[in-house]
Amino acid sequence: MVPGDLEAVAVTAATDKSRVFDEEKRGVGVELRGVGGEEEDSSDQEARGTWKHAAFHVATTIATPAAYAPLPFAVASLGWPIGVASLVGGTVATWYSSFLITSLWRWNGKKQTTYRHLAGSIYGSGGYWSIAFFQQVASLGNNIAIQIAAGTSLKLPDIHSLRWVNAMCTLSTVGFAGTTIGLTIYNGKKIDRQSVSYSLQGSSSLKMFKAFNALGAIAFSFGDAMLPEIQSTMREPVKKNMYKGVSTAYGVIVLTYWQLAFCGYWAFGSQVQPYIVASLTNPEWATVMANLFAVIQISGCFQIYCRPTYAYFEETMLSRKTAGRLPLQKQIVRLVFTSIYMVLMTLVAAAMPFFGDFVSICGAIGFTPLDFVFPALAYLKAGKNPGNAKTRRLLMFLNLTIAASFSIVAVLGCVGAVRFIVKDVETYRFFHDM
Repeated sequence: MVPGDLEAVAVTAATDKSRVFDEEKRGVGVELRGVGGEEEDSSDQEARGTWKHAAFHVATTIATPAAYAPLPFAVASLGWPIGVASLVGGTVATWYSSFLITSLWRWNGKKQTTYRHLAGSIYGSGGYWSIAFFQQVASLGNNIAIQIAAGTSLKLPDIHSLRWVNAMCTLSTVGFAGTTIGLTIYNGKKIDRQSVSYSLQGSSSLKMFKAFNALGAIAFSFGDAMLPEIQSTMREPVKKNMYKGVSTAYGVIVLTYWQLAFCGYWAFGSQVQPYIVASLTNPEWATVMANLFAVIQISGCFQIYCRPTYAYFEETMLSRKTAGRLPLQKQIVRLVFTSIYMVLMTLVAAAMPFFGDFVSICGAIGFTPLDFVFPALAYLKAGKNPGNAKTRRLLMFLNLTIAASFSIVAVLGCVGAVRFIVKDVETYRFFHDM
């Protein structure tokens, strides 16, 4: 292929991306019109979610067994002072970032119903495709990390239709956390406390890489790549419902995350396993119960995190030009695609025996840009700044500090995870647990 051909291919690819972005932009951004700035479009009539539904959705997407499980190990890898500070800092930073994303609802007079369209409305096509990439990494990584279980074949038309499933999943989240915390305390009391060590293990380089890995795991534990999608299902007043829902979800997260992290570290010290349930021995029936709660919670979480991939598939492969040529063609194509997707996710999950390392790299590459860096920068870029100059400077300093700090966390977490994956590949076999 000659240089001229290469240039033509590059131009065509860029044009195709721009065309897709422009078409979706026209289809998603809805202008405000009518009396008092009320929006007059059919999507508002379909938005039926309350703050309780928002709380269910947010809690389901963040507080998964895969998010809880590595926290004691992360605290042990960082040591008590830095581990506690990182856990508290991650909680506060993502809570604040969730409020920033919520506040950008209709920031330019148009309703942006997905993460990538929100990014596109602020940064253009570059922002759209960057966030689309990070969201796919986060979604695919999360679905692999939660070890796809029975019940994931359930498909419903939209996120709001999952409200009762996610209500059950939120109760299962609390059940998993409560059972695991209780088991951790029980097992911790049975252990000879003199044998538990809280010192960091290994050489200086090993300690450093374990700390890097732990930062990525904590970022994963607070990841939520679906906030705008959840917010688009809220009824008026949208922002108020979302603020209340997010705060309620984080109340559950604080009560359960912190207790499990601290109890797990107290019980097992530096010997705690990356998946906390693996450190628990008895009673066996209670461990089975914790795993049962995990399976129920995973079924709902998977439904939400598969949606970015399904949405992209439908936008590109099930467009008006290709759909409807044959009876049930759209349904058949969708069934084939979703079946292949779930089989691939299951195979990858079964092939990966190093849970902690995978969680860390997913948190570093996927969730950190989405949940820490983008909200802080997007809020400033959108011009959502207070009128008071002093408050504006303080807010700018805070947002830039969060963006810079967690950009470093993303790099360090990725380095630590890659280092341990390379090392673990030498020890483990793929499909080791099958």
